[in-house]
Amino acid sequence: MKRFEKATFAGGCFWCMVKPFDQWEGVHSVVSGYTGGDIAHPTYEQVKTGTTGHYEAVQITYDPTIINYQQILDLYWPQIDPTDDGGQFHDRGPQYRTAIFYHTEEQKQFARDSKSALENSKRFQKTIVTEILPASTFYPAEDYHQDFYQKNQEEYKLDREKSGRDKFIENYWKY
Repeated sequence: MKRFEKATFAGGCFWCMVKPFDQWEGVHSVVSGYTGGDIAHPTYEQVKTGTTGHYEAVQITYDPTIINYQQILDLYWPQIDPTDDGGQFHDRGPQYRTAIFYHTEEQKQFARDSKSALENSKRFQKTIVTEILPASTFYPAEDYHQDFYQKNQEEYKLDREKSGRDKFIENYWKY
């Protein structure tokens, strides 16, 4: 029987955070949702106000015999601006901040080490503000948010272009 593990990341709009992970061998599922806040079973309407304490996040279920947590972290960092503490790209507010939510002490250490490596790389002039936090209850978002990039391809493409995310990735993460 396969043993799956979970990785949970906040990186701004969860629509843009699904596709980068969804297409990797060993990734079983990527679910859009909310975590880190005080309200049980929040709705999108509540979270988007920025007053719930929740982050928009993705929870990745993966097979660690095929893809390991370090590889998933290596996929995470280039999807975000780790120096922006006010949101991500055109999505502003605390619900769009970046964070790594660890499920185990091992994940916590991997996350800390990867953040330190990024800081030491001097890739960014500004401070890396992505938080490393203990995982808490993850609430899946409403069905219409799941697999948005597949179900609403044109809207996803336009939103992503408008956001500035791809230009940032091209400028800071492409080698």
